[in-house]
Amino acid sequence: MSLALFVTWLKFIHVATIAGWSAGLIALPFLYRQRRGLEGQALHRLHAFTRFLYVALVSPTAFAAIASGTALILLQGTYENWFSAKLVGVSVLTGVHIFSGLMILRLFEPGGVYPLGRFMLIQALTFSAIAAILVLVLGKPDIEWPAVLAGLFAPGALSEMFEQLIGEAKL
Repeated sequence: MSLALFVTWLKFIHVATIAGWSAGLIALPFLYRQRRGLEGQALHRLHAFTRFLYVALVSPTAFAAIASGTALILLQGTYENWFSAKLVGVSVLTGVHIFSGLMILRLFEPGGVYPLGRFMLIQALTFSAIAAILVLVLGKPDIEWPAVLAGLFAPGALSEMFEQLIGEAKL
Protein backbone atom coordinates (compact mmCIF):
# COMPACT_ATOMS: atom_id res chain seq x y z
CA MET A 1 0.00 0.00 0.00
CA SER A 2 1.36 3.39 -0.94
CA LEU A 3 1.90 6.09 1.67
CA ALA A 4 -0.71 8.34 0.03
CA LEU A 5 -3.35 5.60 0.21
CA PHE A 6 -2.42 4.85 3.83
CA VAL A 7 -2.77 8.55 4.75
CA THR A 8 -6.16 8.68 3.00
CA TRP A 9 -7.42 5.71 5.03
CA LEU A 10 -5.99 7.20 8.19
CA LYS A 11 -7.81 10.48 7.49
CA PHE A 12 -11.05 8.55 6.95
CA ILE A 13 -10.57 6.77 10.28
CA HIS A 14 -9.72 10.06 12.00
CA VAL A 15 -12.80 11.88 10.69
CA ALA A 16 -15.08 8.93 11.53
CA THR A 17 -13.73 8.61 15.07
CA ILE A 18 -13.87 12.37 15.70
CA ALA A 19 -17.53 12.27 14.59
CA GLY A 20 -18.27 9.32 16.87
CA TRP A 21 -16.46 10.90 19.82
CA SER A 22 -18.29 14.20 19.31
CA ALA A 23 -21.65 12.44 19.07
CA GLY A 24 -20.98 10.60 22.31
CA LEU A 25 -19.98 13.79 24.12
CA ILE A 26 -23.19 15.43 22.93
CA ALA A 27 -25.39 12.44 23.90
CA LEU A 28 -24.01 11.83 27.41
CA PRO A 29 -25.43 15.00 29.06
CA PHE A 30 -28.88 14.06 27.75
CA LEU A 31 -28.53 10.76 29.59
CA TYR A 32 -27.41 12.58 32.73
CA ARG A 33 -30.58 14.66 32.66
CA GLN A 34 -32.63 11.42 32.67
CA ARG A 35 -31.28 10.67 36.18
CA ARG A 36 -33.68 12.99 38.00
CA GLY A 37 -36.18 11.10 40.14
CA LEU A 38 -35.15 7.60 39.09
CA GLU A 39 -34.78 4.86 41.67
CA GLY A 40 -34.39 1.11 41.79
CA GLN A 41 -34.20 -0.89 38.60
CA ALA A 42 -34.79 2.10 36.30
CA LEU A 43 -31.83 3.93 37.87
CA HIS A 44 -29.67 0.81 37.59
CA ARG A 45 -30.51 0.41 33.88
CA LEU A 46 -29.72 4.06 33.13
CA HIS A 47 -26.45 3.83 35.05
CA ALA A 48 -25.43 0.61 33.28
CA PHE A 49 -26.28 2.04 29.85
CA THR A 50 -24.48 5.33 30.54
CA ARG A 51 -21.35 3.55 31.77
CA PHE A 52 -21.44 1.19 28.77
CA LEU A 53 -21.73 4.12 26.35
CA TYR A 54 -18.82 5.93 28.02
CA VAL A 55 -16.51 2.98 28.63
CA ALA A 56 -17.18 0.75 25.63
CA LEU A 57 -17.97 3.26 22.89
CA VAL A 58 -17.06 6.91 23.58
CA SER A 59 -13.68 6.33 25.27
CA PRO A 60 -12.28 3.88 22.68
CA THR A 61 -13.50 6.19 19.92
CA ALA A 62 -11.74 9.13 21.59
CA PHE A 63 -8.55 7.09 21.87
CA ALA A 64 -8.75 6.10 18.19
CA ALA A 65 -9.42 9.71 17.17
CA ILE A 66 -6.41 11.01 19.09
CA ALA A 67 -4.17 8.14 17.99
CA SER A 68 -5.06 8.52 14.31
CA GLY A 69 -4.66 12.30 14.58
CA THR A 70 -1.23 11.87 16.15
CA ALA A 71 -0.22 9.49 13.37
CA LEU A 72 -1.37 12.04 10.79
CA ILE A 73 0.72 14.73 12.48
CA LEU A 74 3.78 12.52 12.25
CA LEU A 75 3.11 11.51 8.65
CA GLN A 76 2.18 14.94 7.31
CA GLY A 77 4.16 17.28 9.54
CA THR A 78 1.38 19.82 9.95
CA TYR A 79 2.78 22.65 12.08
CA GLU A 80 0.72 25.64 11.02
CA ASN A 81 -1.02 28.09 13.35
CA TRP A 82 -4.53 26.92 12.43
CA PHE A 83 -3.49 23.42 13.44
CA SER A 84 -2.26 24.60 16.83
CA ALA A 85 -5.62 26.30 17.35
CA LYS A 86 -7.36 23.06 16.36
CA LEU A 87 -5.39 21.23 19.03
CA VAL A 88 -6.77 23.70 21.59
CA GLY A 89 -10.27 22.64 20.48
CA VAL A 90 -9.32 18.98 20.81
CA SER A 91 -8.02 19.75 24.30
CA VAL A 92 -11.40 21.21 25.20
CA LEU A 93 -13.12 18.03 23.95
CA THR A 94 -10.67 15.99 26.02
CA GLY A 95 -11.54 18.05 29.10
CA VAL A 96 -15.27 17.53 28.48
CA HIS A 97 -14.58 13.81 28.08
CA ILE A 98 -12.76 13.61 31.41
CA PHE A 99 -15.49 15.67 33.11
CA SER A 100 -18.09 13.25 31.72
CA GLY A 101 -16.31 10.27 33.23
CA LEU A 102 -16.14 11.97 36.61
CA MET A 103 -19.80 12.92 36.32
CA ILE A 104 -20.82 9.30 35.78
CA LEU A 105 -18.99 8.34 38.97
CA ARG A 106 -20.84 10.95 41.06
CA LEU A 107 -24.21 11.29 39.35
CA PHE A 108 -25.55 7.83 40.15
CA GLU A 109 -24.89 8.05 43.87
CA PRO A 110 -28.00 8.56 46.06
CA GLY A 111 -29.46 12.02 45.51
CA GLY A 112 -27.36 12.72 42.40
CA VAL A 113 -28.68 15.40 40.05
CA TYR A 114 -27.49 17.05 36.86
CA PRO A 115 -28.64 20.68 36.92
CA LEU A 116 -30.00 22.30 33.77
CA GLY A 117 -27.37 25.07 33.99
CA ARG A 118 -24.53 22.53 33.92
CA PHE A 119 -26.20 20.72 31.01
CA MET A 120 -26.45 23.96 29.02
CA LEU A 121 -22.87 24.98 29.83
CA ILE A 122 -21.38 21.62 28.83
CA GLN A 123 -23.44 21.43 25.65
CA ALA A 124 -22.45 24.97 24.65
CA LEU A 125 -18.79 24.20 25.35
CA THR A 126 -18.94 20.92 23.40
CA PHE A 127 -20.73 22.41 20.39
CA SER A 128 -18.40 25.43 20.38
CA ALA A 129 -15.29 23.21 20.40
CA ILE A 130 -16.67 21.01 17.62
CA ALA A 131 -17.65 24.05 15.52
CA ALA A 132 -14.23 25.67 16.06
CA ILE A 133 -12.46 22.47 15.02
CA LEU A 134 -14.57 22.22 11.86
CA VAL A 135 -14.00 25.86 10.92
CA LEU A 136 -10.25 25.53 11.48
CA VAL A 137 -9.84 22.24 9.62
CA LEU A 138 -12.06 23.12 6.67
CA GLY A 139 -11.00 26.77 6.36
CA LYS A 140 -7.33 26.47 7.34
CA PRO A 141 -7.29 30.21 8.12
CA ASP A 142 -4.05 32.15 8.25
CA ILE A 143 -3.76 32.84 11.98
CA GLU A 144 -1.11 35.08 13.47
CA TRP A 145 -0.52 34.46 17.16
CA PRO A 146 0.33 37.35 19.46
CA ALA A 147 4.07 37.47 20.19
CA VAL A 148 3.53 36.05 23.67
CA LEU A 149 1.86 32.92 22.31
CA ALA A 150 3.86 32.52 19.08
CA GLY A 151 6.83 31.06 20.90
CA LEU A 152 4.65 28.54 22.75
CA PHE A 153 3.30 27.04 19.53
CA ALA A 154 6.63 26.71 17.72
CA PRO A 155 7.89 23.15 17.19
CA GLY A 156 10.31 22.27 19.99
CA ALA A 157 9.12 25.08 22.29
CA LEU A 158 8.32 22.75 25.18
CA SER A 159 11.79 21.21 25.19
CA GLU A 160 13.33 24.69 25.20
CA MET A 161 11.07 25.87 28.03
CA PHE A 162 11.86 22.84 30.19
CA GLU A 163 15.47 22.36 29.10
CA GLN A 164 16.91 23.02 32.54
CA LEU A 165 14.37 20.77 34.25
CA ILE A 166 15.00 17.98 31.77
CA GLY A 167 18.75 18.48 31.92
CA GLU A 168 18.72 18.17 35.72
CA ALA A 169 16.64 15.01 35.60
CA LYS A 170 19.43 12.96 34.01
CA LEU A 171 20.37 9.89 36.02
